[in-house]
Amino acid sequence: MSAPSSPLFVPIGNEPRDYAWGRLDGVAGVLGTAGTGGPEAELWLGAHPGSPARTVAGEPWATLLDWENESGSRLPFLLKILVSGAPLSLQAHPTPAQAEAGFADENARGIPLTAAHRNYKDPYAKPELIVALEDGFEALCGFRPVAEILADVDALAARSGSDSLAPWREELAGPDGLRAGFSWLLAGGAAVDLAVAALVAAASGDGRFELITRLAEAYPGDPGIAVALMLHHITLAAGESLWLPAGNIHAYLRGAGVELMGPSDNVLRGGLTPKHVDTAELERVLTFTASDDDHLVPVEVAENVLGYRPRIHATGAEVPFELLAVTGAAEIALAGPSIAIATDGSFTLSAGDETADVPRAASVFVSRPAHVQVTGSGRLWIATAESTAG
Repeated sequence: MSAPSSPLFVPIGNEPRDYAWGRLDGVAGVLGTAGTGGPEAELWLGAHPGSPARTVAGEPWATLLDWENESGSRLPFLLKILVSGAPLSLQAHPTPAQAEAGFADENARGIPLTAAHRNYKDPYAKPELIVALEDGFEALCGFRPVAEILADVDALAARSGSDSLAPWREELAGPDGLRAGFSWLLAGGAAVDLAVAALVAAASGDGRFELITRLAEAYPGDPGIAVALMLHHITLAAGESLWLPAGNIHAYLRGAGVELMGPSDNVLRGGLTPKHVDTAELERVLTFTASDDDHLVPVEVAENVLGYRPRIHATGAEVPFELLAVTGAAEIALAGPSIAIATDGSFTLSAGDETADVPRAASVFVSRPAHVQVTGSGRLWIATAESTAG
């Protein structure tokens, strides 16, 4: 941990990532700051070497990666503001054991870390949760029951007037239908191309299948268009959340959210992307069972404090982070280094004789465990390893 002589509260910041799927001035629009005039997809607040947060004053460390190197500690999470104006790739993330083994294997095979076909950029897992910052956040998340998928395939096949969807339906209806139907699509080929084309044609003009049309406009001919029909299409209101453990297939479609995840860049993609798709490795990490409900319901930690805690799910029992949403005065005991950002209103953090103002768009690194008093109102998000409030 950081030496007690170092500041408790360290203002930090970063530049938005300009991925093509970001919304024009997206991060700026969420935070009320001046935009770049281009797509703004993500703001990273953490120590990840891909884009470590910088200290505003340039001291006592230049970045949080320097804090990690100097302190010998590892920040067990990465906090992001994410704003999507277009669909992200279909993807899944590995378990800790899969990440460690995959990273070691690719290193042994001499695949450069920067190689476009590299799957494992680090030896860590990337479980994640996202909380919608505005109504209408859309995502694909988890497989639907096979019977529901088949009902939609049959309805679209009837509209299409062709038998191009029959091979896919046969895979879905057979043993281990989710895996078989998914594998058939990602294997590609002429039959898959015909099935996707028939699916898109049949969906045209039918509001129930509007998403298929939208995905086809963004990624024409991509098998991921059909994969989307196999997944839950979820729309979140502001404050609602999804929990995405290892092995869960998902894709964010549009909207703004605050995202908390393991500090990893390990992504196995499965379509709706021009980037590398390793079908075999993706299938190895995927969980091919229908998911019941991937919502993460917050718990009331104290007055004015809600906690988004993955460990309330069996798949999140060992996850070393949680996200707190603070809307007013509160007292919070932070058991480890934490990061706070205000997306609305203005707050002040204090502990002992140290204070930090956190107006809208500002973010602060809390460098060590502390009992923090929060004053103000609006929406303050605190990413932390563990906490209690009261």
